[in-house]
Amino acid sequence: MSAGARLVDLVQSRIDGFLDERTPILAAIGDEAAVFDRFSRDFLRIGKRYRARFCYWGWQAVQGGDRLEDPLGTDPRRDLPAVVSAAAALELFHAAALVHDDLIDSSDTRRGMPAAHRLFEREHRVRDRVGDAERFGRSSAVLLGDLLLVWSDELFAEALDELADEGAGRAARAEFNRMRIDVTAGQYLDIVAEAAWPEVPDEKAIAYAERVITYKSAKYSIEAPLAIGACLGRARPDQLHALRGFGLPLGIAFQLRDDLLGVFGDSEVTGKPAGDDLVEGKRTVLIALARQGLPMSARRTVDELLGDPDLDPEQVAALQETIRSSGAIEEVERMITENVDRALDALDGADLTPDALTALSGLAESVSVRVA
Repeated sequence: MSAGARLVDLVQSRIDGFLDERTPILAAIGDEAAVFDRFSRDFLRIGKRYRARFCYWGWQAVQGGDRLEDPLGTDPRRDLPAVVSAAAALELFHAAALVHDDLIDSSDTRRGMPAAHRLFEREHRVRDRVGDAERFGRSSAVLLGDLLLVWSDELFAEALDELADEGAGRAARAEFNRMRIDVTAGQYLDIVAEAAWPEVPDEKAIAYAERVITYKSAKYSIEAPLAIGACLGRARPDQLHALRGFGLPLGIAFQLRDDLLGVFGDSEVTGKPAGDDLVEGKRTVLIALARQGLPMSARRTVDELLGDPDLDPEQVAALQETIRSSGAIEEVERMITENVDRALDALDGADLTPDALTALSGLAESVSVRVA
């Protein structure tokens, strides 16, 4: 079994064990609270575990050692269980962010399943409860997201308790705290972008969209997990600098690919409806570039249709074709390639372990060319 596959198994086992410990707490509160346990487990059983992977390889990059053959058994480095716990905490944080993100965007699906608020809404209807089912679903999803945030912090604290070096723990905690601020403020920037785009001059639209993806996604998806893992491994400043130089541009490439998939992705592969970002009105780099490359009449059409929740499949297809004609897809692909090259250049000559350099290069390809 590869190191990546073994890590995924370890992280899933850690998540399951952590939830097992919380199950009786919820049960003691009341039978109704059991739904939090059930929905959390369902939601956390799937995913690519990119954040966990980057956390581990950030640690491994400065730590060295074996390839996870038997990490929790015979591995003499006692910090590895702490790294697995921290990686699992990042997955819980990511799940919380997705629950809240789907709620903010009114998304119906996530990973081919109903979004959390839709699951709660269905729970309301199945049990024939009184009141507004949609409101119940939204309210319950807010609480589920909050609970996942609480659990993420608990699990991260447990990771630091397992760590041998208190100084490394303090550094990792500072990175974890900063990550949470960045992504929360970045999410707000995204909301503002959808509501205040007419206030942004056309010549600044691309820069604004890039700022959104930097803080909403790029930092917490790749740069922060790498930095957290490196801090757990007592990274030197030069090693941390190299990993940040790799992580941020790769995170931007990751989100640029996500923006393309949000408009042109295959719904059977992405688990979300085709053109979902168009319905949600996302003011992404792709849209900013498309508007820049379109004549005024076509630009007005994009502005009128983008974000209309009643868009039908024909209108979605028309918007997709308009974006294609603008040349924006090719420009985004160029930006993805440029950012991946920047990321890989940051590793050139860096004093990081050979295994980690190989793994990070492979992950760079994986996150930038994915189809889901």
